[in-house]
Amino acid sequence: MNERDLDYFAVVAEHGHLGRAAEALGLSQPALSMSLRRLEKSLQAKLVKGTPKGVELTSVGRALQSHLQRLRLVRQDIGREITDLSQGRSGDLRISTQVGVLEELVAVASAALLNEAPKIALTVTVTSLESMVLALRKGELDFIVSTSPSAQADDLVHEPLYEDEFVVIASTTHRLAGRRRVTLAEAAKERWVRPGASGPVWDAFTRAFENKGLPLPQFTMISNSSVVRRRVIAYAGFLGQGVRRAVRQTSRSLPVTVLPVKELTIARHVMVTYRKDGYLSPAARRFIEILKTTAKDISKGR
Repeated sequence: MNERDLDYFAVVAEHGHLGRAAEALGLSQPALSMSLRRLEKSLQAKLVKGTPKGVELTSVGRALQSHLQRLRLVRQDIGREITDLSQGRSGDLRISTQVGVLEELVAVASAALLNEAPKIALTVTVTSLESMVLALRKGELDFIVSTSPSAQADDLVHEPLYEDEFVVIASTTHRLAGRRRVTLAEAAKERWVRPGASGPVWDAFTRAFENKGLPLPQFTMISNSSVVRRRVIAYAGFLGQGVRRAVRQTSRSLPVTVLPVKELTIARHVMVTYRKDGYLSPAARRFIEILKTTAKDISKGR
């Protein structure tokens, strides 16, 4: 198989149209068709079939596309590693994390890394767990800093940073505040505000009510902003979930407190995750070391 023919096929598969693929490649359509026929001949199989709107992949074409996506990641990793070794530089770093306390962890570690190696180009995005795992698998990120994914996977490596807890929070003036224990049935009768995204914590939350045969509480408000949720909880009499450490920090500026609802106290594992077969540059490895040191300070409450 000709490597260039494989690259051309990948563009055809992406566009689903020979004309648009040829235009994207800067080729004539006959030249692209010739390349495609050459690749099909070498594989002794049809890769595409014509449709009224263009072309679509055959089962063999879809299988080849899947392999080419993995090959692209390998080639990308090889290129970055060779550059690092040949030029003695660490290159760019692309990471992602979740909103809330993890932003602070990444911010502190980022400052330490950039003070240590100011020539590193660092890109940090904040998004949902599902989005960052997808981007990681596509090779768009070097690693992510997050809570535990919904399901472990053989293609990813997880390095633990620290543990915390999700807890129920309320205003310090809420009628349930100050109690030594709050039952799940009592919590179920209150109005709640919840994050927009689902995930392992939400699954554990709903299971707690199912196990007791209780209906889920009334979610009067849904927001993916932790700032909005905390203020609604503090000033509108709602209950919600928060991270214990974040609540300690927030209580200095907002009248919020933890409610001792045993069934809704959920372990929170914070970790660094990267592709098992992906290339981690020296900068990425150093950043992970700094994150671990910073996480130790956080877990000790410094």
